[in-house]
Amino acid sequence: MLTFDTLAAFRAHVGQSLGTSEWVTITQDMVNDFAKATGDDQWIHVNAEMAKLSPFKTTIAHGFLTLSLAPKCMYGMYRVKSVKMGLNYGTNKVRFTSPVPTGSRVRMHAVLKEVEDQANGIKSVVEAVFELEGSAKPACVAELITLMFE
Repeated sequence: MLTFDTLAAFRAHVGQSLGTSEWVTITQDMVNDFAKATGDDQWIHVNAEMAKLSPFKTTIAHGFLTLSLAPKCMYGMYRVKSVKMGLNYGTNKVRFTSPVPTGSRVRMHAVLKEVEDQANGIKSVVEAVFELEGSAKPACVAELITLMFE
């Protein structure tokens, strides 16, 4: 795990890798819980019998479920000791480039693209690529924006 003492030290890391997270297994329980929380219970996510007839032959994770793993993945990659609070600010762009079959594993690679000063903190943009184990194509590519305050 990368550790930065201050936001100034974090800022100095612009253009560099923040690392790669641990693998996360996408379980059917995770998919079902996400479907319940979001109201997106489309059969391709929650109905294993119908999903067998799909091109994927199994249920697949919601794209936004994959994206929602970003905080979990980032917590395992780096931390800034001086930060008292961090907030998700949004995304510049998100693409779900490959389906994530239930039971598969994903992990996130992150690069710190830019940092902009804010009152008592910064706004950072991280390029996140969610790798799908065994696939040459990533599951998701996104620019994630975070506010961090000292």
